[in-house]
Amino acid sequence: MANAETQAMPTFFGFLLLDDFTLISMSSAIETLRMANRVAGSRVYRWRMISRNGGPVTASDGLSINADFGIGDEIQSRTVDAIIVCGGEGVERFAAKPVLRWLHACSARGLGLGSTCTGSYVLAKAGLLDGYRCSIHWENFAALTLGFPKIAVSRSIYTIDRDRYTSSGGTAPMDMMLYFVRRQLGTEISAGVADQFVHERIRDARDRQHVPLRHVVGGQSAKLVAAVELMESNIREPFSQVELASYVGLSRRQLQRLFQKYLLCSPSHYYLQLRLERARQLLFQTDLSIVEISAQTGFVSSSHFSTTYKELYGNTPSADRADR
Repeated sequence: MANAETQAMPTFFGFLLLDDFTLISMSSAIETLRMANRVAGSRVYRWRMISRNGGPVTASDGLSINADFGIGDEIQSRTVDAIIVCGGEGVERFAAKPVLRWLHACSARGLGLGSTCTGSYVLAKAGLLDGYRCSIHWENFAALTLGFPKIAVSRSIYTIDRDRYTSSGGTAPMDMMLYFVRRQLGTEISAGVADQFVHERIRDARDRQHVPLRHVVGGQSAKLVAAVELMESNIREPFSQVELASYVGLSRRQLQRLFQKYLLCSPSHYYLQLRLERARQLLFQTDLSIVEISAQTGFVSSSHFSTTYKELYGNTPSADRADR
């Protein structure tokens, strides 16, 4: 029997398509719902396409998608229980006042609000993410963080915070929808959906987007990039900070300042996160024992590995291995 939390989760989604939206992100969400219905053998989920004027919307790849209705159709708008804003490149151009007002009206009626790719920007512009945590495509992370200080922007592939369901780009919306499927229909159904899409591992909100370092620092610090590349290629036998600094021609203090300036953390903290991310990959993608994984990622003992892993991901390695 569904509990109160499960019953409150949306099952009828309205996808608001903005011009130049990213098709893969939108279709990853919808295809997950479609397949969940097929695997479950019943029409649990429904969806409608929405546009500003009710007409077709062109995706970033040039494909045109028909809308079922426009934002001015109050009767149709009341049939859904969550709105997912589908964005893409240049999303700022499409955060028009009529769209923002409509989203406010949807929120006032108690509808859940979510996003794919850069759609979080539109929700933020409307003030509908203030006081919430949210995700957005990594290219837009800095702009959203700086432009909207009342929002806790996460690097997670998706974030579910109360009645806000925000995801980053690519196939991350599939993982977010699989979260709903698992909570509403159970692990067997969600795993069956993932299998149909040859989706080897269902990621969760603890999985972070990989952000290319050169995007973070631009061309401003080749030595920082070199230091991180050394870290990435020396996970099993980690370098000390002194060794890293020496290899890239810096003092230890200079290296610390670079990391703090561009990555907002110390070299040791960044290195530890890299090692734990690698450990998590091995945990889900291989059959190596936890003892072997701890050794492969430079930990002196499996107990130390388990403690630091739990601090970052909230679960022990053995618990995550059991859930994979």
